[in-house]
Amino acid sequence: MMRGKQTPGDVLIIGSGVGGLTAGIILAKLHCRVTVVERNPLPGGLMRGYLRSGIDCPVGVHYMGSLGEGQPLRRMWNYLGVTPLIPIERMGAEGVIDRYIFDDVTFDLPEGIGAFEDNLRRSFPLEHSLITTMMSDLRQTSRALASLDILISPAMTLLSPENFESIGEQLLRMGCSGRLLSVLGVPPTLIGLSLRECPVFYYYMTIASYLMSSWRLACSSSRMADAFVSRFMSLGGDVVTGEGVARILVQSGRVKGVVLQSGRVLPAGSIIAAVHPGTVVAMLPGGALRPAYVERVAELENTKGIFAVNLAVDADAHEALSYNIYRLYSGEDGALSRGIFHQLRSSGQPGINILSMMTTSDIEDWRQWEGTTSGKRGSDYLEAKEKKARRFIGEASELFGDLKGMRILDIYTPLTIRDRANSPDGSAYGILRSAGQFMKTASLNRTSIEGLFLAGQNSMAPGIMGTTMGSFQTVRNVIGYERFSREVMGDFL
Repeated sequence: MMRGKQTPGDVLIIGSGVGGLTAGIILAKLHCRVTVVERNPLPGGLMRGYLRSGIDCPVGVHYMGSLGEGQPLRRMWNYLGVTPLIPIERMGAEGVIDRYIFDDVTFDLPEGIGAFEDNLRRSFPLEHSLITTMMSDLRQTSRALASLDILISPAMTLLSPENFESIGEQLLRMGCSGRLLSVLGVPPTLIGLSLRECPVFYYYMTIASYLMSSWRLACSSSRMADAFVSRFMSLGGDVVTGEGVARILVQSGRVKGVVLQSGRVLPAGSIIAAVHPGTVVAMLPGGALRPAYVERVAELENTKGIFAVNLAVDADAHEALSYNIYRLYSGEDGALSRGIFHQLRSSGQPGINILSMMTTSDIEDWRQWEGTTSGKRGSDYLEAKEKKARRFIGEASELFGDLKGMRILDIYTPLTIRDRANSPDGSAYGILRSAGQFMKTASLNRTSIEGLFLAGQNSMAPGIMGTTMGSFQTVRNVIGYERFSREVMGDFL
């Protein structure tokens, strides 16, 4: 940790998603000169949705946790100054945040840890002892999350190795039933992990965040992107769009700036990369990194991609829901094997609602088109997408009945995410922050190049919460713990 560092010089940030812009806003508030570089024409990363038939189709933001007054994400947004710029609506008006529908049982995830515990005990009366132990661990993590101890404590004791054991393996040792494993297996999918891959701490952090309170945007998803961008620029930050970084300049073991794809050179004393570590390695000159670091990044497993379908449906026949529906399928051992996320909400157009459906999708399903680019993949790709989408639509009809006025707005695959976010194989959440990869991912921020830092989900964890906290931690490493504690965290306490 760079305790003595106070002035990072001009800062250049690669990537304009939640992670990049969060770091940019914090540093701009500290009066640093900050430039964000984005390879796409518009900044915002996967915060920014897209329009089809005038309807906003979200990509990376479907719902978020802990945005209630005094809750951790709200406190961080308040510090950033974006809260009043982003209209949101609270979920769970009917006492449900997520409804898990299996072939033979339905389980409702409610707001509040106490209500969650009650639902678990009613549904699994023979597993009270296990539930008691699990809820104790959940409450401990929830208290740490609510107090933002992870950002305040210089030792970061919560991130010790024992908290990165697999939650799935822990539950199996405790004798957890297959059905309960299926129910508990849904929250880690929100950060791209299975129950057996998910570290204990990430599991409890994720579910605690949504149990505190769950929210979704009450506006176009692009409004969220524009809020972060406008706030950053209002603080004097600069945004360069439409061309990416070709090379990171390194001299005598420290960064000097970047060369853009146009050949333009942007000097910088510090560089924050809010992009995949593999992309960062490819931008650096040969020999700049230790071979062991390069090898470690090359060996990292990534999260899977996403297959998504957005449908327009008749609003009178299909009223917007204040909760999400997960249609779930269990394997032979009873554990979760497959799931489809459904969100039915207002489209903003009279008489039309939007039904968004998503599931994980491996790049192997789309490998034959990996050498193509978006919009130029050919008719066979379109046919493959629509065939898979029709299966989704058939399954959705079992949940919502005949989909009146249904028309397909858009379908996207891991290749879409790959092209838009420059994410290897269309990985939706970057590197797999699994229990098995903990040691490999824990030291990614120590690149051996002075002035080079990773941010967002590459710094800590995926998801809006993990990405935001990761960028706060990155700024802490850039400016030093003492200044961070005094000038940043002082506003939280």
